[in-house]
Amino acid sequence: MRIIPFIITVVVTIGLIVTLSKPIGSIPPLGSFLSPQTGFWQNAEPVDAHPNLDLNFPQLKDKVQVYFDDRMVPHVFAQNDEDLYFVQGYLHAKYRLWQMEFQTHAAAGRLSEVLGAGPNNAYLNYDRNMRRVGMKFGAQHSLDSMEADLTTKSILDAYTLGVNAYIDQLSENELPLEYRLLNYVPEHWNNFKTALFLKYMSFSLTGAENDFELTNVRNVLSREDFEILYPAFPDSLDPVIPKGEAFAPPAVRPVMPVTSDSVYFKWNTFAGIDVSPVDKPDKDNGSNNWAVSGTKTKSGRPILCNDPHLDLNLPSLWFEMQLHTPQHNVYGVSFPGSPTIVIGFNDSCSWGVTNAGRDVKDYYNIKFKDETREQYLFNGSWVNSELHIDTFTIKGAQPFYDTVAYTIFGPVQYDNSFTGNSRTTPNNSFAVKWKAHEGSNELKTFYQLNRMKNIGDYHEAIKNFRCPGQNFVFADKSGDIAIWQQGEFPAKWRRQGDFIMPGVDSSYLWQGTIEQQENPHIENPARGFVSSANQTPADSAYPYYLGCEYTIYRGIAINRYLRQLSDITIDDMKKMQTDNFNVFAETALPLLMSNVDESTLSIEEKKYLDILRGWNLRGDAVEKAPAIFELWFDNLEAEVWNDDLDVASKPVKMPMEATLVHCLTMSNFKFADNIKTNQVESIQDVITAAFKKAVPVVSMADQKANLNWGKYKDTGIRHLLRLAPLSRFHLMTGGGANMINATKQFHGPSWRMIVELTDKTEAWGIYPGGQSGNPGSKYYDSFIDKWSEGKYDKLWVMDAGEAKDKRILFTMNFN
Repeated sequence: MRIIPFIITVVVTIGLIVTLSKPIGSIPPLGSFLSPQTGFWQNAEPVDAHPNLDLNFPQLKDKVQVYFDDRMVPHVFAQNDEDLYFVQGYLHAKYRLWQMEFQTHAAAGRLSEVLGAGPNNAYLNYDRNMRRVGMKFGAQHSLDSMEADLTTKSILDAYTLGVNAYIDQLSENELPLEYRLLNYVPEHWNNFKTALFLKYMSFSLTGAENDFELTNVRNVLSREDFEILYPAFPDSLDPVIPKGEAFAPPAVRPVMPVTSDSVYFKWNTFAGIDVSPVDKPDKDNGSNNWAVSGTKTKSGRPILCNDPHLDLNLPSLWFEMQLHTPQHNVYGVSFPGSPTIVIGFNDSCSWGVTNAGRDVKDYYNIKFKDETREQYLFNGSWVNSELHIDTFTIKGAQPFYDTVAYTIFGPVQYDNSFTGNSRTTPNNSFAVKWKAHEGSNELKTFYQLNRMKNIGDYHEAIKNFRCPGQNFVFADKSGDIAIWQQGEFPAKWRRQGDFIMPGVDSSYLWQGTIEQQENPHIENPARGFVSSANQTPADSAYPYYLGCEYTIYRGIAINRYLRQLSDITIDDMKKMQTDNFNVFAETALPLLMSNVDESTLSIEEKKYLDILRGWNLRGDAVEKAPAIFELWFDNLEAEVWNDDLDVASKPVKMPMEATLVHCLTMSNFKFADNIKTNQVESIQDVITAAFKKAVPVVSMADQKANLNWGKYKDTGIRHLLRLAPLSRFHLMTGGGANMINATKQFHGPSWRMIVELTDKTEAWGIYPGGQSGNPGSKYYDSFIDKWSEGKYDKLWVMDAGEAKDKRILFTMNFN
C-alpha cells in the first residue's frame, strides 16, 4: 500500500523541479532564484566584511593599487594609462555591471530582449524609437572616430578588457540581483557599448525638441501671436554671456529659402500632425555651474561649483573615483560604462558642465514615391533610400522586424508603420537630422580635461566636444576662470528647425556649422564670475539664431547671489547650491495677488490666500505656500491656453511660464478670454477661477497633512526598473524647477560639487545614491539621506604615501 504515496511524492517532486526551473511570466525560475547557494540571498553583503584582495591579470603591464576609503570611493594608483583604464573598467563592472548593460541595452533599442514587449508594446515601441532616431547609427559613426584616434582607442580597449576581466571571473552566486530577477546573464562588453552609452547621454540632453508640437501650434496662431507666445529672446533675459558683449560678424551667413513664407511659415493653414514622441527626456535635464574669481573669495583663489540636474535613479548615474598615474591625478565622478572622469578636478584645474539646450535635431517631411519607400523626391528627382531591416528579439515572443528608410537627412523616425506613442497614422514620413548621427570623439575631451594644466589645455580639450552642446566652466590655480559653450552647432536662419521642414530639396538643409571660436564664451570677466543654468547663451547681438527654449529663473538667482557676495567661502557656496528661493514666484505671485478678486472668495479660499500673502518665497520642505502657488499657476496655464491651443488632441507645446507672466502685464491680453464661452473673460476672471479650482486640491492635501512642500513634492530616487523595494521614496527635501536647488519629484541635482583651488585643493561633493549597485549593500544608498538634507562629504584626494590612513577600508592589489 506504500507504493501509491511514494509515486505521488515522486510525481509532485518532479513537478516542482520542472516548475521551479522555468520562468512563470515575468517571474524568474524560482529554483535558482531561491537557491541558498546561488540565489538572491548571495547578494546580501556582510556589513563590515571587506577583505583585501590580490588579483592577477596577464593583461596588465604593471602593478595597480586600489584603496577604498570609508565612503567606498576607490583611489586607483597605476603606472600607465592602459592599466589605469583596465582597472576602472573592472571596478565599474564589479560595482555597477547590471546598470552599465541595462543602460546600453536601452540605448541600442534592446530592452524587449530582457523585459518582453511590455503592456501595449511599450518596451518594443521604446526600442523601435531608439533604433529609428539613429542611436546605433550615430554610435557606430562615433566609434569609428574614436578608434581612428590611437590614444582614444587605447583607453577604450583597456577599459573593455577590464570590464570583461570581471565578467569572465563572475560566478553564478555573484550575479547582480537584477539579472536574477529578469532571468538573463551579462554579455561581454565591447567598445561599441561605450559609444552607445555616450550617445545615450546625447539623447538625454538634446531630446527636448518640440518640432511636432510647435508645428501644431502654428496651425492655430497668427505669426504675430506666435512671436508673442514663443519669443526668441524673453524679456527677462540674463544670458550666459552678459548683455552688452560684442560679437564679431558671422563667418557663415545662413540664407532663408525663398519658399519659406509659402511653404514653411504656413500660419493657420496646416492640418496638424499626430505624432507623439516616445519617452521624451525630461525637459528640465540641465544643470547649474559657476566659477568665482579669487577677487571675490576669502582665500583669494577661484571656487568652481557644478550640479547636473538629471533623473534620480538607483543605481546612481555617477560613480566617484580618484585616478592617479605618475603623469596625472584626477578626482571626480565617472559614468559606469565609460572611461575617464567626467566632472571633477586635478592638481591644477577644475571643470564642470551644464546643458547648452541648443536645437541640433530637426525633422524633415519626406515624400516617398510609393509605399515601398525605396525612392523619395529630392531636388526634382527620385533618389534611392537605404532600407535597413532591424530585428528585435523579444523575450517570450517571436522576433519583430522593422524596416527603416535612411535618407540624405537621416533615418525616417516616423511613418505609417510607426507614429510614436500609440498615435494615429500621420500619412507622412518624417526623417530626423541630428548632430549625434555624425562621428565625434567626446571621450577625448574628458581624457584631456583630466590631464590639463592651464587654460590653454582647457581650450584644446573642449575642441573635440561636438554633441550634446555643453557649457564647460573652468577654473585653475593660477587664477583663471572661463566658460565656453561648446558643441558643433548648425548655423541657422531665424526659426529654422522650430517647425518640421520640407524634405523635398536641399534648400532647408543646414547651410554650415558655426566655427568653434564663435561659440559664446568669456574668460576672466570684470564682474568676477562666470555662470550658466541652461539659460539663453547670449543676447540678441549674437549673430546666429539660438532657438527659443531656455530656462530663465535659476540663472537670474545665481547671478544675483554672485553679484552680491564677497569674501566667498565654501560654506557660502554650499548654502547657495542648495538654496530654495523661488525667483519665478517672486516675479509671478505679485501679479496673481493683485488680480485675484477677493470679494468672491470663501472663508477657506481666503485662508489659503493668506498663506501665500505671508510666504517668504522659499521652497523649503516645511512651507505650505509653494504647493498652493504651483497648483494655482498650473490651473492658470490651463485656463489661459487650453482653448486657444486646442489642436484636436494633437500634441502641442504650451508657452513658457515666463511668457505667461509677461502677458499678465499686458493691458489687452486677448488670450485671457476663453473662446469657448459666451462671455469675455478678463485677466482677473481667469486668475480668480484658477485659484478657486486649486483650493479643493489644496484643502484635501492639507487635511491629509501632505501640503507641506516636502511631502507634496514627494521626492524619491527610483530604481531603473521602477521596483519600489529597490527605490527610496518620500524624501523630505525642498527645492524645485525654478530654484537653484532644482529638486523635483524624481529629478534634480545628481551630483553636487564645490572645488576651491587653493595650494592644497579643498573639495566637497555628494550624490543621491551610493557607490554600490547592489541593493544588498549598505553602500547602495548611503549618500541619500545626507544629500536630501543638503549636506556634503569632504572629498579626499589621497596621496600615495597615505596607504596606512585610517580612512582606508580595504585594498585591491592588481598584479
